[in-house]
Amino acid sequence: MKLVIATRNTGKAGEMAALLEGTGTEAITLNDYPSLVLPPETGASFRDNALIKARFVAEATGLPALADDSGLEVDALSGAPGVLSARYAGVNATDKENYRKLLCALEGVPEGKRTARFRCALAFVAPGKVEEIFEGEFEGDISTEPRGSGGFGYDPVFIVPGRGLTVAELPPGEKGKISHRAKALMAFKAYLAGRDGER
Repeated sequence: MKLVIATRNTGKAGEMAALLEGTGTEAITLNDYPSLVLPPETGASFRDNALIKARFVAEATGLPALADDSGLEVDALSGAPGVLSARYAGVNATDKENYRKLLCALEGVPEGKRTARFRCALAFVAPGKVEEIFEGEFEGDISTEPRGSGGFGYDPVFIVPGRGLTVAELPPGEKGKISHRAKALMAFKAYLAGRDGER
């Protein structure tokens, strides 16, 4: 099955493609469709936004589409940045600008009160009105300064429970085993295996 991963984010696409190895899918991305422009993410939840993207890409390409919407929820900020995670510091903000704004917002918040979680909603939409949602969470804490050079997004400021390391400090490949996106993709892989088993 050829599957369009509805992103141009190379870090995200690489993580997702690696986790889909062995499923019999040929993963391509929006980089194979340079003229395709995703619609605005106007949903009130990660699920809504993932479905908006997957429906659009499936209709535009005629192929099954897999879209995720994910972000960071910080308890001390009442769940912010949430669905605005990718544009927390502005529409075209860089990862560094986003996590710097987050650290400023948490200035003065002590350890133990900096709990947070990454959430991921993964939408699969295929011709024939097939629509499925898979979700994953990754609990942790926000550091007081960025550390590490791996990953992307808020990884340099998200501390892995029990490890004392940020996600950006993890050894290569480890994030793909424990992250919110990994958990959602594992559920999707189980779904694909179940579909194959019914044929």
